[in-house]
Amino acid sequence: MDIHEILKKAIAMDASDIFLIAGLPVTFKIGGKQERLPGERLMPDAIQELVDDIYSVSRRERSNMDRGIDDDFSFALAGLGRFRVNVFRQRGSLGVVIRVIQFGLPDPVSLGIPEEVLSLADNKKGLVLITGAAGSGKSTTLACMIDRINKNRDCHIITMEDPIEYVHQHNRAIVTQREISIDTPNYLEALRSALRESPNVILLGEMRDYDTVSSAITAAETGVLMLSTLHTSSAANTINRILDVFPADQQKQVKIQLAQILRGVVCQQLVPGVDGSQIPVFEILKSTPAIQNMIREDKLHQLESAMQAGAADGMCTMDGNLLKLYKEGKISRETALLSCVNYENMVKRLG
Repeated sequence: MDIHEILKKAIAMDASDIFLIAGLPVTFKIGGKQERLPGERLMPDAIQELVDDIYSVSRRERSNMDRGIDDDFSFALAGLGRFRVNVFRQRGSLGVVIRVIQFGLPDPVSLGIPEEVLSLADNKKGLVLITGAAGSGKSTTLACMIDRINKNRDCHIITMEDPIEYVHQHNRAIVTQREISIDTPNYLEALRSALRESPNVILLGEMRDYDTVSSAITAAETGVLMLSTLHTSSAANTINRILDVFPADQQKQVKIQLAQILRGVVCQQLVPGVDGSQIPVFEILKSTPAIQNMIREDKLHQLESAMQAGAADGMCTMDGNLLKLYKEGKISRETALLSCVNYENMVKRLG
């Protein structure tokens, strides 16, 4: 089976990921579960041939792999789809994981992304963060938000992605998409350059370290809408993660800055439904005078109560949504407990 056949089969079977690992047959991830295709196990030589095919069809330079560096890139095949590829070494041989991205932009309604999340894109300035573990759908949510802005605002949207997954066509907005290591060396250089490119909206693929976090905060203070991601599981953890990258003597000032610029935090995860589907679950924090005060005065332990009481403002907690899904019969008790933020409290709420 060559790489074209594997990619076609993955799309036909609605797979989200493809694993090409020595010692296993071709393996798809479908609905959050692995499905190993019938056939022989892949040996290192077969993996090498598939990697050669991938570089050939994607027309990518293989300089990273030739220097022993893991490679991460995306490519498109006409009539088929887009694919995000990571090539790496493990146990002396190559391994490949491919994320399958269907052509076109995701539909937020069919994906279950609520209006309370999408409406954060209506802010004209400030900082909006989408957080969650790898594979939880952050890129998809951001793509839906960028598409909403693109359809409704005359503005310049600049995205910095590693790599580009969803391709946006110019609509009412001008959309400039930059891929790290191809169009620009790194996030920091791209962000510094973006501020000289008359931006209205900036999508920063990930706030990774002190430099990118501090630059993103500075950019949000200039009056643009800054969208970015973090690998955190709750709104309070997200704010703490941002504060933790700064030296202790700067944290008080950063709290004041965050209180002023933060417009919302969305934490998301995908959980298995009782019907075998993957269900997105969200925690939503929106900026209100009370929330701003809690951030400014370092009362982050009060955020969960504020979100529970803030339904009228479009807020909700992760555990509250999990409990709702359990009561509706959409997820199991075990899933609710495995996916919750506060285990002991969830046990009590489940009875």
